[in-house]
Amino acid sequence: MSRILTLRDALNEAMKEEMRRDESVFLMGEEVAEYNGAYKVSKGMLDEFGPKRVIDTPIAELGFAGIGVGAAMNGLRPIIEFMTWNFAVLAFDQIVNNAAKTLSQSAGEFGCPIVFRGPSGAAGQLAQQHSQTFESWMANVPGLKVISCIDPKDMKGLLKSAIRDDDPICFMESEQFYGHKGEVPEEEYLTPIGKAAIRREGTDVTIVSYNKMVLVAMDAAEQLQKEGISAEVIDLRTIRPLDHEMIVESVKKTNRLVVVDESWPYGGVSSEIAYEIQKYAFDYLDAPVTRVNSADVSLGYAPTFVEEYLPNPTKVIRAVKEVMYR
Repeated sequence: MSRILTLRDALNEAMKEEMRRDESVFLMGEEVAEYNGAYKVSKGMLDEFGPKRVIDTPIAELGFAGIGVGAAMNGLRPIIEFMTWNFAVLAFDQIVNNAAKTLSQSAGEFGCPIVFRGPSGAAGQLAQQHSQTFESWMANVPGLKVISCIDPKDMKGLLKSAIRDDDPICFMESEQFYGHKGEVPEEEYLTPIGKAAIRREGTDVTIVSYNKMVLVAMDAAEQLQKEGISAEVIDLRTIRPLDHEMIVESVKKTNRLVVVDESWPYGGVSSEIAYEIQKYAFDYLDAPVTRVNSADVSLGYAPTFVEEYLPNPTKVIRAVKEVMYR
């Protein structure tokens, strides 16, 4: 049986279920307890689990991320919530230099089973310092796994898998889409880390994306269908490890690839995918891989700047027609 849940409620259920199952799991971050979370993802958790397992912190990302890393090294399974990944830049020393390297630096003696989670990407008129996309930053670091999704069912299953995973995980959400709804099963389930999902089958072109850009890709695919172009849409769900096998198999069928990626174009997730496809599926390509990224500038505040900066269905449709020589 399934119900319709918002993304925030799906994430809330995932954390509650894992905290009931395993007493070593706890949540820590700014406003997660008394305020029920900045985006109400942790609503009701303080009442159920108490202040020792749902912990409000000062505005000190580096500090509470470090506490989480130490707790993980000593047998606990922390969930560290950042109000936004833009603020998590302050905690990168702990994420990159400690969490990601604990296992290798200790020759396997200490692990670091920790989940760092919060919203990544633009969320409207929030200007330059609050609109950045961090998936490619974190995916560049050996030792970290990176999850970024928008589907409530998958996000619940992926968060449960992440909490049980023995590696440090960066879990990327979307500030704009905590209210996004979808079917979520009532029964226990896990979504595998490292496996992409085909959201729409097609034969003419493959469109690959992740997080809220999947919705942009789906919108574009629906419009393209009206013009007789059949687009297959792949939702990566996990950025590292990347399910390049699914992309390769799709490109072998469609012979064309467009990557829709909210991050900046230089050195991003789309660049990695383009490399993977030219390496493993070059002979199947009937056109160069094309990318639709955010503009290679810092995002301005004015709504006209926001509209021009971000990928949108019109830009995706233009890219698809380019690879199809239309």
